[in-house]
Amino acid sequence: MIKKKNEREVEVRQHMRGGEGAVTVRHYFKPEEIKVATRLCAELLLPPGTDIGLHDHVNEDEIYIIQKGRGLMTDGGKEFQVEAGDAILTGQGASHSIKNTGTEDLVITAVIIKY
Repeated sequence: MIKKKNEREVEVRQHMRGGEGAVTVRHYFKPEEIKVATRLCAELLLPPGTDIGLHDHVNEDEIYIIQKGRGLMTDGGKEFQVEAGDAILTGQGASHSIKNTGTEDLVITAVIIKY
């Protein structure tokens, strides 16, 4: 299945997971289009200063691949800087958050797979 960029569903989530600002979610595929138990397969766009609040992942894993920009990530109680090219795996009950600390949009590919 191919989904062209202009065919993707787009939504804006205000204060995502209790964070500041608005995150644009551009779905690559909706969960019902994927056979494996998936909750999210999307591109997340966080403008400067925007963040996704601290939240946990019970019975699921989330993969972040940083496509563009810079940010501050909290994962499993540790903070670290992330930038384009970095990949992060969170799950098994761990919690994480991310904030755009740069001057350009932070663009992330995010996939949540359920157990």
